[in-house]
Amino acid sequence: MPLSAGDRAPEFTLSDHQGRNTSLTELLKNGPLVLFFYPKDDSPGCTRQACSFRDNYETLLSRGVSVAGISKDSGEDHKSFIEKHQLPYPLLVDTDGSIHENYGCQTLFGMLTRRITYLIDTDRTILLAHEDNFRMGSHVEAVIGALSLKAEKQKAD
Repeated sequence: MPLSAGDRAPEFTLSDHQGRNTSLTELLKNGPLVLFFYPKDDSPGCTRQACSFRDNYETLLSRGVSVAGISKDSGEDHKSFIEKHQLPYPLLVDTDGSIHENYGCQTLFGMLTRRITYLIDTDRTILLAHEDNFRMGSHVEAVIGALSLKAEKQKAD
């Protein structure tokens, strides 16, 4: 079962597309994180999803949010995917699926990946959990909507 808003995001350390190890704590150092899980590098749906984050990357950065993707692909596959589509954010390697499992992103005995995007605050609280396997652009839209609500709430407080 996927994690929900209000849950605490599990810590992890994974290598990225350049072979560097990075942890959730490190990714949250400069502000909230969009962490999106996707099934396969360079497949049509995953490419649309990754490129929608690329196309909105500056907007997210301007709101103090960083982005990282995660799949079960290899670092070499990630590197190719990043270069081909000019993705400005890291892709993390979870070949054994353990982080997918911790975040509730596996179905059918770990054979398939659920397309889920989490917006994680600096204290590891999940602010948004969005799942949509068909409307790839909805992931960015949901994140921007959640950030707008958070900003409005902070103004009201």
